Amino acid sequence: MSISYPRQSARTRRFTLGAPRAFQIAPDGAFTAFLRTKAGDDPVTCLWTLDNATGEERLIADPTALDVPGEAELPAEERARRERARESAGGIVGYHLDRDARQAVFTLGGQLFLADLATAQVRSLPVQTPVFDPRLDPAGRTVAYVSGRTLRVIGTDGSDDRALVQPETEQISYGLAEFIAAEEMDRMRGYWWSPDGGSLLVARVDETPVLRWNIADPANPERPATEMAYPAAGTPNAIVSLVLLKVDGGRVGVAWDRGEFPYVVTTHWDRHGLLIVVQSRDQRTQRVLKVDTTGGETSLLHTGHDPVWTEVVPGLPARTGRGDLVWIVEDRETDTRRITVAGEPVTPGGLQVRAVLGVDGEEILFTASEEPTEIHLWSYTPEGLTRLSEGQGVFGGQRSGGVTLVTGSRLDEGAPVTEVRTGSAVHPIASRAETPVITPKVELLKAGEREIRTAVILPTGWEPSHGRLPVLMDPYGGPHAQRVLAARRAYNEAQWLADQGFAVVIADGRGTPGRGPVFERAVHGDFVTPVLEDQITALEEAARRHPAALDLDRVGIRGWSFGGWLAALAVLARPDVFHAAVSGAPVTDWLLYDTHYTERYLGHPDEDPETYTANSLIDMAPKLTRPLLLIHGLADDNVVAAHTLRLSSALLAAGRPHTVLPLSGVTHMTPQEIVAENLLHLQVDFLKSNLA
Repeated sequence: MSISYPRQSARTRRFTLGAPRAFQIAPDGAFTAFLRTKAGDDPVTCLWTLDNATGEERLIADPTALDVPGEAELPAEERARRERARESAGGIVGYHLDRDARQAVFTLGGQLFLADLATAQVRSLPVQTPVFDPRLDPAGRTVAYVSGRTLRVIGTDGSDDRALVQPETEQISYGLAEFIAAEEMDRMRGYWWSPDGGSLLVARVDETPVLRWNIADPANPERPATEMAYPAAGTPNAIVSLVLLKVDGGRVGVAWDRGEFPYVVTTHWDRHGLLIVVQSRDQRTQRVLKVDTTGGETSLLHTGHDPVWTEVVPGLPARTGRGDLVWIVEDRETDTRRITVAGEPVTPGGLQVRAVLGVDGEEILFTASEEPTEIHLWSYTPEGLTRLSEGQGVFGGQRSGGVTLVTGSRLDEGAPVTEVRTGSAVHPIASRAETPVITPKVELLKAGEREIRTAVILPTGWEPSHGRLPVLMDPYGGPHAQRVLAARRAYNEAQWLADQGFAVVIADGRGTPGRGPVFERAVHGDFVTPVLEDQITALEEAARRHPAALDLDRVGIRGWSFGGWLAALAVLARPDVFHAAVSGAPVTDWLLYDTHYTERYLGHPDEDPETYTANSLIDMAPKLTRPLLLIHGLADDNVVAAHTLRLSSALLAAGRPHTVLPLSGVTHMTPQEIVAENLLHLQVDFLKSNLA
């Protein structure tokens, strides 16, 4: 019996189940640890290793073989972390190794487990539950973990479980990342071990000044509402400080100008010492500070400043074997984000650095783009640059102990590939993900003077004699995310949508990454004009290329999150171009979205109130003349349901017909299988009926 694409995509969590991920190469290069479920429809993630010499895989920890509660017993902190990380699987979704990769720790059902990677023996440790974010000290003698907003430690032999510090009030935590760090800075953790395992750097987070929002489930009124500290634009953030705690007792506070630099972006602790990166509230300045771990004083190592905003680049700061600072510079002359070592650029103009993946001695492993639809794996050494990935695609990787791991998805291949390269052999790490029942056929093109990267997908087997098609624009269209990439698997859903009778057009306009600082900063203070203009430019170019296929009198648009805001904006601001919209989890009023993201692009609302008004959909409500479907998960704690409800109220007050689909118990990810499947069908039905 054949299976439909929506059912298959939902059941496989968009084909992520069965795919290997979360790789860590042992320092001696002997093996690679990774996570993977056993099959493409199995949601239970296991811990595995691959022998880098022989290519033999070994199952280290299988949650089904351990007597633990199910996902219902997850601590609230872990549920929040998974939402921030967009983690949709279950089982062992994270793990941590000691320095020599002899042991791994992980949680299941709020309990703590320790695995011996040589013997594959797994045992639980008697700790204070529920457990969140366990991490081994580098020597593998002690495990630190968070329970009840408290940082605790226990010996790997199961002895001496104790709290290192006690929160002073219910609003204070030690060892947790605050919402802003996890959602916007990609900092999921709140503590770091010293290289010798004798001390920890710990984030103390005081949420007392943060506004409290209550997220209720109206479909189940007997359940209490969930209260969360959510710092909306212009309101107070959590107060984040850092303390150094010794395992055997002792506490030292880390001192810097927290009033001027309230954001703790990240840290880096190696044999050369401890670095922290802090950022100003307006995000125009970042400082790299060196910490005296004896007294807690800090000294300035580097300052980065930009008149618009400073970018947070994954993997930085880092240091070479000699101790030189690895950082980035945004080269105005070449409009390029470049890696610097000791202040000197080491990557060329035109090669846009995406992330630093690791530094091994004097070698820097990183990802970068020459063509924005492609992301390649690169290595820098003082001898020069080497590209480690081949073909047209999107790649990543790691390197340690003389072993290189390369992951990649190509435009001419459907399945992602992961391979371990040693000096003498190449071993694949098998993917057990299902093969989609459809095969995307995509055309990539450049639209307009700005060469907006655009993808066009037509129905399978479509011929000009079949007649013109309604158009479906399917963008994200905003900061931090690209949709137009040289990876076939990125277009599975788009091909299914096309096969329902649409010409699908996807465009990455100004504000999206990969094109350089000027392109990204073009949306500063104004999401509306550049973002919408570039979608229209892409639409017109696609129609020029395919005049027999695209019917510009029937154009729909759909999107989620920023894309949901863009979809609703399109029918409100340009009904002459867009004739129907599906808006999922849209940010309708930027005053309701978080501080770090919103203020980076639109400024502080007290200083730029007109900017917030101009970018809000609420005041545009009376302009609606086209069909609009609003979809929102009522359990969404990122873009809360109030966004959709307030826009709906404004539309109702203006007498503008529209449709609202509330999703009970659904978060921003919509991970539920039945919801994910039927949402696709409902969107198609809405668009077909309104673009007939």
